[in-house]
Amino acid sequence: MSNSFQAFLRVWVLTLVSSLALALVTLPSGARAHEVLPSVADMTRDGDVLRFEVEANLETFIAGIDQSAVTDTNEAPQAEAYDDLRALDPAALEEAFRDYWPQMADRIDVVANGNRLPLTLDSVTAGETGDVELPRTSTFVFSAALSGAEDVNVGWDRSLGALVLRQQGVEQPFDAYLTGGQTSDQIALEGGNARGALVTFFSYIPTGFDHIVPLGLDHILFVLGLFFLSTHLKPLLWQVTAFTLAHTITLALAALGIVNVPGSIVEPLIALSIAYVAIENLFTRGLSPWRPIVIFGFGLLHGLGFASVLAEFGLPQGQFVPALIGFNIGVEIGQLAVIAVAFAIVWKAREMSASATRHVGLAAAYLVGVVAVLALLIPLAAFAPGWTGDLIPVMATVAVLLGLCAVSVNLGRYDSYNDVVAQPASVLIAIVAIYWVIERVFL
Repeated sequence: MSNSFQAFLRVWVLTLVSSLALALVTLPSGARAHEVLPSVADMTRDGDVLRFEVEANLETFIAGIDQSAVTDTNEAPQAEAYDDLRALDPAALEEAFRDYWPQMADRIDVVANGNRLPLTLDSVTAGETGDVELPRTSTFVFSAALSGAEDVNVGWDRSLGALVLRQQGVEQPFDAYLTGGQTSDQIALEGGNARGALVTFFSYIPTGFDHIVPLGLDHILFVLGLFFLSTHLKPLLWQVTAFTLAHTITLALAALGIVNVPGSIVEPLIALSIAYVAIENLFTRGLSPWRPIVIFGFGLLHGLGFASVLAEFGLPQGQFVPALIGFNIGVEIGQLAVIAVAFAIVWKAREMSASATRHVGLAAAYLVGVVAVLALLIPLAAFAPGWTGDLIPVMATVAVLLGLCAVSVNLGRYDSYNDVVAQPASVLIAIVAIYWVIERVFL
């Protein structure tokens, strides 16, 4: 068996193992059936009574899941209890929540004049049971007697997760996104609490960024599919520009309520778009005349996906435009971060490939990077278990890309970057995306 054949065999064995490792880690990440979502509370003053209407997943509260520690109910020790509650009919769930309410009330603070106000459960309406694999949104209403108070602070226990708090029925209403354990600023009940445009703008940038890194694995793989088309900058710029313009259009139209396409249609099409760009990478080495047009069309789909995230948080009516722009800029920063990290990883592998230079030391450095990335999972699991489910697929993607680059620079062969990094990575992306299409349509 010739040395060249042995080298070739080693390359593809390593590539296959790396690809399978990433596939095993990332395939489950496409499912969002048990995702922990923020609660949304509309606060309205009615005379001397302050009323809160809350849309939330009641099952997570009753099961006792610490929503600050997990991003998916399957990760919680109480997962089995959650599943049992999720299977209840609406009447049974409503009864269970009424029984649980005293504990829930202890975790909500409505403070006026330095005093914590007693809370009364007025009503609870559970959503239909429907598909038990999907989160159920229910509504409960509670109130507090103000006793003449003109301003309040609202606190939400850390274990209850995030809360979108929106004041209703006044001019310049208060709105905020409270992470678990956070207490709102003082809220004047007569209104005038609206945040300025600049504050609103900056507050929505992290939301957009988080939807790409680490929460948007599907969007990350799409951007990497664009990245692996060519080693040149110009094709990437054309694709990213077309994609950005398109998703900005549909994000704005969907946020304004002009366009509304069900997630059951959008999500499989997004997965299909990822598969398309990855598969096309295998058959072309440059930017075809039709690719920017196709990417523009796919960008329209991804914009609808971004809009579904905004729907969870809601946009402040008085600061709609700054919030929308801030979210979109956060998305762009996330996409650029993905490209920047990918470029930093493959930069030397591209150089060695172009000059057909072998560099054993650089290969060793890449492998050290793989070990370092995987080693980070240990403290992550210990100190931030709630982020583990979201970050593992992203970190695995980085580790596999580092591993492929290690093989590439160790070959010392012209065009090894394309043969060992770009094309195998594109194959892997296509496999994951095709799985997501099947999962989102049939499973």
